[in-house]
Amino acid sequence: MDLLLSLVLLLCSAACIWFLRVVLKPNPGPRKSANLPPGPKPLPIIGNILELGEKPHQSLAKLSKTYGPLMRLKLGTMTTVVVSSPEISRIVLQQYDQVFSSRTHADAIRALDHHKHSVAWIPADNQWRKIRKLCKEKMFSGQKLDANQGLRREKLRNLQDYVNECCVSGQVVDIGVAAFTTTLNLISATLFSVDFADFGSGSSQELKDVMSGIASIIGRPNFADCFPLLRLVDPQGIFRQTTLHFNKCFKIFDEIIRQRLQTNDSGTKSDMLKELLEINQKDESELSFDEIKHLLLDLLVAGTDTTSVTVEWAMTELVRHPEKMSKARNELRNVVGLNKEIQESDISRLPYLRAVVKESFRLHPATPLSVPHKADEEAEINGYIVPKGAQVLMNVWAIGRDSSIWRNPDVFMPERFLETEIDVRGQHFELLPFGGGRRICVGLPLAYRMIHLVLATFISDYDWKLEGGLKTEEMDMSEKFGLTLQKAIPLKALPVKI
Repeated sequence: MDLLLSLVLLLCSAACIWFLRVVLKPNPGPRKSANLPPGPKPLPIIGNILELGEKPHQSLAKLSKTYGPLMRLKLGTMTTVVVSSPEISRIVLQQYDQVFSSRTHADAIRALDHHKHSVAWIPADNQWRKIRKLCKEKMFSGQKLDANQGLRREKLRNLQDYVNECCVSGQVVDIGVAAFTTTLNLISATLFSVDFADFGSGSSQELKDVMSGIASIIGRPNFADCFPLLRLVDPQGIFRQTTLHFNKCFKIFDEIIRQRLQTNDSGTKSDMLKELLEINQKDESELSFDEIKHLLLDLLVAGTDTTSVTVEWAMTELVRHPEKMSKARNELRNVVGLNKEIQESDISRLPYLRAVVKESFRLHPATPLSVPHKADEEAEINGYIVPKGAQVLMNVWAIGRDSSIWRNPDVFMPERFLETEIDVRGQHFELLPFGGGRRICVGLPLAYRMIHLVLATFISDYDWKLEGGLKTEEMDMSEKFGLTLQKAIPLKALPVKI
């Protein structure tokens, strides 16, 4: 940690002369009447960078207890406003939805010009509306999802077969990798009509490393974001690493697209790529090849890593609390039946399973600080001024652990959601795993189904013992911070048929 702090100071010193020149220039600053949100006093030049630590979501949660749910920090040259309450989240995502609909662009997102094409990062303009509408109509509408239920059942059977093989052979299952493989193959089959990975294979782990690597790198604190001049040298290598991961994905896409265009096979299975290429062939100005590849990247990364991370945390909590797992399993057997496949229509009849998922979202949100918003213009919130251009972060993790909102907030207690109508679809600001407002996650309908289905597949017929005879109270619950909140020590357990 001391080495990291020294590196921060060293790199920030490299920008010192440039920064001081900016500071010494006449600067009118905010208007006199501006009442900026409170926050910790920034150090010269580097501001509050050192207060972020290795787990910014936790550090910011602690700071918010001192400075309040609307807090301002200075991260180098960048003003950041952190929201840590459902009330202010509602104001930002609902009342001022349009003002805060843009994104700030981390340097990592600029790799291969992803920030110019990605539906997650481009401004909420005509291009964004076009791509988002395309996603809804071609992949995430209720009609499309219902039509693809057979595909999801096939991938869940593959997962069931793999878990059963491990059970028979006495082999432990890496829960995160198994969930990732299932989700990756579902999405790759939906996009390209092919499976990208096999259970227990090196290819699955390699692709998981790429996808998880992208989420980890993008969310990692980057000095170049705080001091734009440092983008020229990329001191932490984040831009270079992101470019490398993006290129690996684009190489795969390019080959699939090349083969598809060369064969021109009208008998190709109907998939997302076919529909995208048809739009491109009719009018390239409507959807370019670059837009197609960046959209495919968005769908793969966002769809696989967040789902597998959520399932792994949910399974971790259930393994730690066997009585909760038994309760969820008994509900599945009573509603679905013994030795029967869960159907997507069953999810609405499984209140305890839904409560388990919600409680996992609350304790372990996949995106703990959400995807950053940007103030397109000055806005007044609760008497404070959020300045134009400020980065706005929603500390979803802090809201989920707030004792003024949740009773026993650090305890895994799915039962709390049996007594409330709180949902995850962006209307209840106490629980925002998919964000809210117009920038809410476009893939929410599919992710919601998949998380419940994969979790049910893991627990319906099996109990789980930790690898090496580890006791549940000895489980390591530490987090690995990034754009997604991964479990630092993967959950590996042995399935036992019951």
